[in-house]
Amino acid sequence: MRPLKLFHGEDLIPRTAELGRRGGYSFEMFGKDCIAGIIVGIVALPLSMAFSIAAGGTPAQGLYTAIIAGFCISAFGGSRFQIGGPTGAFVVIIFNVISVYGMAGLIAATVLAGIILVLMGVFGLGRFIKFIPYPVTTGFTTGIGLLIFSQQIKDFFGLNIEKSSPDFISKWMEHIQAAGSIDIVTLITGLLTMAIILIVRRCAPRTPAAATGVLVVTALVTLLKYALHNVDAPSEGIPLVLVQQTLEIETIATRFGGIPSTLPVPDIPALNFTVFREVFPAALSIALLAAIESLLSAVVADGMSGDRHNSNTELIAQGVGNIASAIFGGIPATGAIARTATNIKAGAVSPVAGIIHAATLTLFILFLSPAASAIPLSCLSAVLIIVSLDMSNVPRFIRIIRTAPKSDVSVLITTFLLTVLVDLSYAVVVGVLLAVFLFMRRMVEIADIRMENDELIAHLAYGDIRERTAQSIQALSSKDTDIFEISGPFFFGVADMLQNTLRHLSKTPKKIILRMRSVPAIDSTGIAALESFLMNCRKQKIRLILTECGTQPKAALIKAGFIDILGAENFIDSLEDAVEV
Repeated sequence: MRPLKLFHGEDLIPRTAELGRRGGYSFEMFGKDCIAGIIVGIVALPLSMAFSIAAGGTPAQGLYTAIIAGFCISAFGGSRFQIGGPTGAFVVIIFNVISVYGMAGLIAATVLAGIILVLMGVFGLGRFIKFIPYPVTTGFTTGIGLLIFSQQIKDFFGLNIEKSSPDFISKWMEHIQAAGSIDIVTLITGLLTMAIILIVRRCAPRTPAAATGVLVVTALVTLLKYALHNVDAPSEGIPLVLVQQTLEIETIATRFGGIPSTLPVPDIPALNFTVFREVFPAALSIALLAAIESLLSAVVADGMSGDRHNSNTELIAQGVGNIASAIFGGIPATGAIARTATNIKAGAVSPVAGIIHAATLTLFILFLSPAASAIPLSCLSAVLIIVSLDMSNVPRFIRIIRTAPKSDVSVLITTFLLTVLVDLSYAVVVGVLLAVFLFMRRMVEIADIRMENDELIAHLAYGDIRERTAQSIQALSSKDTDIFEISGPFFFGVADMLQNTLRHLSKTPKKIILRMRSVPAIDSTGIAALESFLMNCRKQKIRLILTECGTQPKAALIKAGFIDILGAENFIDSLEDAVEV
């Protein structure tokens, strides 16, 4: 048995271990990382709070997650540029887990997801996560985007809804029923934030757009509140209702009581098997989404930087980050594509930039948390609405529907509808299973078992294959020998074709040759089918010969003992030799 790479080899060594190699780590490199880390920290500030609030947590939990998980993912990860923290992909799952199991259930699910991620990395599953089909990832990211958008309607419009339903249809019914309670000032605040973000994106793409929008609007609202606080509205010609709405606009302080100015202490939760069993489906979804999003983010970083990440090391770091986040009272985290891209564009050269990003957020909590308490919730809703539109990528969704095969479209639509109408956990599992079944069907469609007698007689006669005796050609012509070629991977989806071969023979031959030159791989079911085929041949006194086996099929057949059953004299490398024996 091969040793686990966790303890052997350099495959699981974090990228921070490279800082002392390749000429060392200079002050110039540290300066670049500091600038990038501070910029990413500013970008992460409103997003961390917004994602946590949308998921049913507190703004402080979002910041704790970005600090603790962000540090672990950068310090122990397999990518030089990955930035970890709360992301939109988890919002729906976290919201549902908190709704059903409470915060204790979320902590248990996060710890369990972290353990799953570590095991995935230890056992080398990182390379396989990348193969999850595009329609599946597109389906649930578009669905998540729609759900996040739906969750923000209440705070963006200032609707008078005490507690929103987690169900998609029920939530929109509540929005429609509460449409008459729209708060004009809250709506203007959200629209202004959104406008600033879009303008900054277009005119100054290097500037943190979300942070700029939130900062500007928060400052305006704070100044306006101060100016109106002692104003006699009617005498100043200002409608009283607008003054009241401005003064009462909901902020982080009014809903959550502000943000603590101290860091949390570790608190290991009292967990047991019963709790783990209940939250296991949610934990599995969290782990799978974390793996997909983090590795996708790392691939994007590789494309932008020319670097090459280590998938398995990255998964272990993601697992450690989530476990640590839960212990410090945070929520699930993963690699964030937008923040990672910002990190690279800002000039980062090593994982130190991600560590500086965590330090920047720490300093904000320690010294500037009162300022964050004044942020209007509609500003954060505006940020998340733009994030949801980015995630949904409707043009991409429509393009797949128009151009992709019907099978891919069915996977896309099924995953999307399950995400929106049922549950993200089911959507991920069902989407992957559908993609697997469709893949197997495609493998069956390209696989084939066909008779080659007539074609080979021509080849032998004209000398395309080495000259042979007239007896060989006569043997083929008289149907004493039938030659079949198997094409494609020979696995359980194809095995039934071989079982039907003898049934459709018009005349029983003395010898059957199976050419396997076009079989790249064979599994245990394929081997079992060959064994059954051999038994049927022997019952009918037909000699079975295998020829032109590739490396993997040959090794698998030898290991399974099939060659011993068949007889070494019937396992021949050359077709010409097989014809003459």
